[in-house]
Amino acid sequence: MSSIRFDNRVAVITGAGGGLGKTYALELARRGAKVVVNDLGGAADGTGKGSSMADQVVAEIAKAGGTAVANYDSVATPQGGEAIIKTALDNFGQVDIVVNNAGILRDKSFAKLTQQELELVLDVHLKGAFFVSQPAFRAMKERNYGRFVHTASAAGIFGNFGQTNYGAAKMGMVGLSNVLAVEGAKNNIKSNVIAPIARTRLTEELMGKLADLVKPELVTPLVVYLCSEACDVTHSIYSVGGGRYARIFIGMAKGYFAGAGASVSAEDIAANWGTIHSDKDYIIPDSIAAEMQALMAAMKG
Repeated sequence: MSSIRFDNRVAVITGAGGGLGKTYALELARRGAKVVVNDLGGAADGTGKGSSMADQVVAEIAKAGGTAVANYDSVATPQGGEAIIKTALDNFGQVDIVVNNAGILRDKSFAKLTQQELELVLDVHLKGAFFVSQPAFRAMKERNYGRFVHTASAAGIFGNFGQTNYGAAKMGMVGLSNVLAVEGAKNNIKSNVIAPIARTRLTEELMGKLADLVKPELVTPLVVYLCSEACDVTHSIYSVGGGRYARIFIGMAKGYFAGAGASVSAEDIAANWGTIHSDKDYIIPDSIAAEMQALMAAMKG
């Protein structure tokens, strides 16, 4: 099998000053990519800013013989997102890869969560991914090539106590990725999602002894593959951590069909709940059209 390379490719990685993002930046650069290392340089809760984190990663890439530039803009505003992508275009003339990795935490139980804590997390994770991806998507369409990797979380896909804001933002990124996959298909733009389990400054205090077994470097190979020309998969979600790599999917079971034009009562739902709730005979829709096709098939049947 030939090695995966990124010569003549330009990658933008948000939150690349440390943790997972840093590992992606280093590895993509090692494999030939020109990298925009974006990092606001703030604390884990999003406060503060600085240039040292991004600068250190750029220096490390340069020392190893790679090419990178730093960017310190916040992903949380349209202007910041535009500026991040402009950094790639101004320095390298194109953008081929975007890894939406920037994130903050403001954990609190749902009953105690404030509006500000909700909005801050949505701004960085969900809106941030949108603000960076939109100008990048436009540039990718012009060249008929692109790769997006969005960093979601099991907290959104499966749920986790105390992370209403984070979980909602992360599941929103799944929806964003799905639509980019659909809209980007004709221009060879692939969009996928990872739900990583890794030791970072956001998670190490929560993980205890497990932290030593889930090094961020073990997430990197999957991200590198998803960013590559070798990857022809899109519209997918992957669980990754500790050396384990697995697909997560949203399926739709066959369910119960009352019949075309039927009148259905709540009692009918109760009587058929076993079939409605069953996960048997599922499909994995690749767009809303697949759901409609399943309904039409049921009507014809």
